[in-house]
Amino acid sequence: MSTALEVVNLSKEYRIGAKQNQFNTLRDSVMDVATAPFRRLGSLMRGEAYGAAELSESLWALRDVSFTVQQGDVVGIIGRNGAGKSTLLKILSQITEPTHGQVRLYGRVGSLLEVGTGFHPELTGRENIYLNGAILGMSRVDIQRKFDEIVDFSGVEKFLDTPVKHYSSGMGLRLGFAVAAHMEPDILIVDEVLAVGDAEFQKKCLGKMSDVAGEGRTVLFVSHNLQAVRMLCKYGICLEGGTVVQQGDVSSVVNSYLKAAQRFDNPVPLQGTSKKEIFLDALRLKSINAPDWGVVEMGDPILLEFKVVCRRPVTGLNLGFGLRSESGERLAVCYSAPRQTFDLSAGTHIIQAQFNQFNVTPGLYAVNGRLEAHGIELDWPIGDSYQFEVIPSEVLLGTPQECLINGKFFIQPDWKQVVSQQVSNEASL
Repeated sequence: MSTALEVVNLSKEYRIGAKQNQFNTLRDSVMDVATAPFRRLGSLMRGEAYGAAELSESLWALRDVSFTVQQGDVVGIIGRNGAGKSTLLKILSQITEPTHGQVRLYGRVGSLLEVGTGFHPELTGRENIYLNGAILGMSRVDIQRKFDEIVDFSGVEKFLDTPVKHYSSGMGLRLGFAVAAHMEPDILIVDEVLAVGDAEFQKKCLGKMSDVAGEGRTVLFVSHNLQAVRMLCKYGICLEGGTVVQQGDVSSVVNSYLKAAQRFDNPVPLQGTSKKEIFLDALRLKSINAPDWGVVEMGDPILLEFKVVCRRPVTGLNLGFGLRSESGERLAVCYSAPRQTFDLSAGTHIIQAQFNQFNVTPGLYAVNGRLEAHGIELDWPIGDSYQFEVIPSEVLLGTPQECLINGKFFIQPDWKQVVSQQVSNEASL
């Protein structure tokens, strides 16, 4: 397998607070000279040395980043906000120059880093398709061959001859992605812009990127949607503070990232509850058969653990929790009563709720808890929640992707064929 791109000791420095070099007009130069005395007076009145505002400091968005991507690989790049992901993609897309290091690209690059990247707002959608194709080095004949596919995928046929400046952000995104993916680049680079699209369009984009990879082309995908990264990518790169902290199998990279971000090895303390006599101090969740907290496989038996602190005895304690999706939608509510209540002495207590099969589809979720006794609320830390991720299960690998993308619960009834009746050819005529 041949190499698609190489990144060698890549670094990018920005100067915070520095006045950037720019091409000034005559008017800019005259205004700069005319306002200099007033800017100096303002600095003196504030007790600053003149020119102090122009002092700057260095910010290394990337530092000594190195990796190699093989042709046909689908690589997921993850990390917190400010980790350097977008800066890396801008350098790979040849939009930004690195401060140090080298990037070697072996093929044509198509990128979608922002809504409408590379579009001219005054040109129509039709004209921008031809413009982007020409920028990618395609002939007019090749662009025409792909034109109908691009328009059909984007769903903006009615507005094809409307200037792009009148497009909504969603329309611009759909057309931008359609152009970038269908112009047959050797390397397709996609940033978090898919978050702008609706669920149906995101599914189309993920399917298209999978098709692109199946054709032997390379995809670099940056997203905070870890479920999408797991489903689409086989190789992962995690950035932290502008450096590569881990790269390799995508499941290992994502799991390590989640553990570092959520501190899953320990219960997560809940804030603002410790002044109460009886309060919920922490929550955590894990698969029964796995040692790590916070990452569970779809369909696994799981434990949800409550840490309850009592400054006085309590009888008839009823424990409850709510399950929410990543978007904040409430999915389920559960209480221990009437099946089970607890009589607790003063002290710290650990109570576990067990699910024999947790059939929630892959994705990020949050759970928060509530305590009450005899119908009186004791503690309900609404603003605090414990986040965890559900990952695809190897047992369910044959499940259609529709079941794992659409909806939040995977229901498995027992199927049985009850009646079969043979229809004769004569009866069907």
